[in-house]
Amino acid sequence: MWIRERAVEEATPLPHGATQSDEVRLRQWVEHLAVPRHLFANARNNAWVRDELGAAFERYGLSVRIQGRYRNVVALPRHAKGRPVTFVAAHYDSVPDCPGADDNASGLAVMLECARVLAQSDAGPHVGFIGFNAEEDGLLGSRDFVAHGLPALPCQLGMAHVLEMVGFRKRSGPVQALPFPWVPQSLRAPDFLGLVGKGRSNAIMDRAVNSTESPGLRLMTAKTWGPLHVLLPDLMRSDHFPFWTAGKPAVLWTDTGNFRNPHYHCSTDTPDTLDYGFMREVSVLLNAVVSKGVV
Repeated sequence: MWIRERAVEEATPLPHGATQSDEVRLRQWVEHLAVPRHLFANARNNAWVRDELGAAFERYGLSVRIQGRYRNVVALPRHAKGRPVTFVAAHYDSVPDCPGADDNASGLAVMLECARVLAQSDAGPHVGFIGFNAEEDGLLGSRDFVAHGLPALPCQLGMAHVLEMVGFRKRSGPVQALPFPWVPQSLRAPDFLGLVGKGRSNAIMDRAVNSTESPGLRLMTAKTWGPLHVLLPDLMRSDHFPFWTAGKPAVLWTDTGNFRNPHYHCSTDTPDTLDYGFMREVSVLLNAVVSKGVV
């Protein structure tokens, strides 16, 4: 594993407008979607969130299909047939009876804001979106998508960017925990975004580190190769992993989840615990990375 940290520059205010990510919208999405929504324990809410995602993607000009036995929401650009598509994905379920603001309404909000921004730019035609279900039950939705849903699509997979808890940042407080000990001391502060790639997707790490967008966002990128995940099983816990298993390029975007957030899988994982400025910085960086197309 090769770990790299991006140098942080003084943040400058971002201009407001239709083509910039909006902190207010991010908060509104989290507050709207942060309801208990487990596939089985909270089935009605789970179906409602699925419908909300589909309706939003349609408003942004995407072609929506509800796919597979776990009801993944797949939104494609209108002219995707035969072309490589970069997917942005986030799971829309929660653990039973938990509002799941960070896990994973934060990922949904950033994904939806990305779709809104790209719909008003020239970068949208090669970017699609996926809302995975049943992540909390063993990655069932993403496993089904990679095995059956992806081959049924009219497009090719270029790259998948999987958003897994991207809203919790602390400027001070407990030291950041990590699943591996060999990291710079500077990454013990719980205020960075983590990106983890493998194989072909590792090139995205350099694009993110070299990006001039969100200069105040602390960024840790980790490149992995081969079967390293066997030694680090925490790398197998989110929806990027079925892509890796199938030899397909995917990048995990995360605030490191339970290694930082004390509300993980608790009833206290509520919208008021999140940092929406952090989410906006993540969103701006994501937009910049995916708008450049497949590596």
